[in-house]
Amino acid sequence: MKLKKSLFLLLFSALMAVLLIGCAQEPNANQDNGNDQAGEDNSGNEGGDLIISVLSDATQLDPHKGTDIPSANVYHGKIYEGLVKQDKDMKVQPALAKDWKQIDDLTWEFYLREGVKFHDGTDFNAEAVKKTFERILDDEIASPRKKLFAMIEEMTVVDDYTIQFKTSYPFAPLLANLAHYSGGIISPKAIEEHGTELGQHPSGTGPFKFENWIPGQEIKLVKNENYWGDEPKVDSVVFQVIPEDATRISLVETGDSHVAEPVPVTEIARVESSPDMDLVRSPALGIDYIGFNLNKEPFDNKLVRQAINYAVDTDIILEGVYNNVGTKAEGPMGPGVWGYSENVEGYGYDLEKAKALLKEAGYENGFKTTIWTNDNKERIDVAEVVSSQLKGIGIDAEIKVMEWGSYLEATANGEHDMFILGWSNMTGDADYNQYFLFHSDAHGTVGNRSFYTNTTVDELIDQGRQESDPDKRLQIYEEAQKLEVEDAPMIFLRNDENIAAVGKNVKGFWIHPSGIYMIDDVTIQ
Repeated sequence: MKLKKSLFLLLFSALMAVLLIGCAQEPNANQDNGNDQAGEDNSGNEGGDLIISVLSDATQLDPHKGTDIPSANVYHGKIYEGLVKQDKDMKVQPALAKDWKQIDDLTWEFYLREGVKFHDGTDFNAEAVKKTFERILDDEIASPRKKLFAMIEEMTVVDDYTIQFKTSYPFAPLLANLAHYSGGIISPKAIEEHGTELGQHPSGTGPFKFENWIPGQEIKLVKNENYWGDEPKVDSVVFQVIPEDATRISLVETGDSHVAEPVPVTEIARVESSPDMDLVRSPALGIDYIGFNLNKEPFDNKLVRQAINYAVDTDIILEGVYNNVGTKAEGPMGPGVWGYSENVEGYGYDLEKAKALLKEAGYENGFKTTIWTNDNKERIDVAEVVSSQLKGIGIDAEIKVMEWGSYLEATANGEHDMFILGWSNMTGDADYNQYFLFHSDAHGTVGNRSFYTNTTVDELIDQGRQESDPDKRLQIYEEAQKLEVEDAPMIFLRNDENIAAVGKNVKGFWIHPSGIYMIDDVTIQ
């Protein structure tokens, strides 16, 4: 077995070398991790235009419609701010709420900052907070993140700068959820004037204001001169869409861009040795996975899903595609997420067991299927390897590559067979991973694109949301994760890591564990 595995890895490495020469592109790591920073010395000159080269354009700029990191990276903490935020250690800190207290198991009271204005000139106050959360809970808005706040059953404006939230049950992760990008407070005037078109007219309280958006090319934000806190040090930030991996890196190297993310993992040595670039690298809370559409045959058969789990050698993928960036995933959550359990074990690689399970499922001769992915070179490389490995058990898997926005729409609609995606845990709490990836109420756009349903898992997730005892919550999530691994709606590939290439003239840039670019303290020398 070891000899076969070594031979496969050798052949795969040779194949990758040929592919890289032919395409002049390499796999990229669009993960997140959060402590490494581009330079500790922030003594650069203030002002200037920060240019960030990204793989994918935003899909929209409405925090209540948000489902993806490329969009959140534009508006979260930049255009919009929440009542609270999380620091690099995922500890909750004040934001638009300067303080808060929990009055009883169900009631939270928040004390808001005074003198804050939205970008459109409207005053920030308790009524604005109430209107924002009424909007996300409004069925007509159909927010895919409504469940983050569905437990809030009553909001009371105590005075202009005090608001109370009353939940229908004790909910331990409330503060973490409020730090999520969907908790961004929106101008009530913008809500009234723009309705469902708010994403084209964003107005928050953040340090940057929206200026323009050329779809498929760039989004520009400018400094909010009337910001209530410490103003950002750059005058503007441009998110320019550069789909070609090698081009993104080259732009930073030549000084035509300041940051490139994601970075192909095979470019790490190039970035590290460059006199013009620094590598920002830090652990993340997300996970990369291959999902199955359980609404389609033969993936409605658990034995088939288990067989494919045994047939895919994730060690080879971690080494050969990811270049050992990140760590091997055994289950749905990595060790950085609260709720992780070291007692959850994955499948490992066992081709004979895979063949036996496939035979038991009635597919001894295999079948034809498709592996869907977006236009991310790294994920395409994963698909190539998996397609090759599945031939070992008679499965012919064709690869289908799509543009990011179309890919999200198609997988939300359940058009796919197998698919490759990632999930970045934005709160650091197990509930965010568990509910949105595995609860039956989260099918489709909300996050559960495997369309996985297990009533016992649903009950455990619901219990975890309502349990206030941390030890009991940990037990609940461990039980849920073991069931999820057994049911195998996914192949868990790796626990993520954030990597970005940053020009040496840029100081103060870092990536939050949730995957969000942190640019408030950036200076350009």
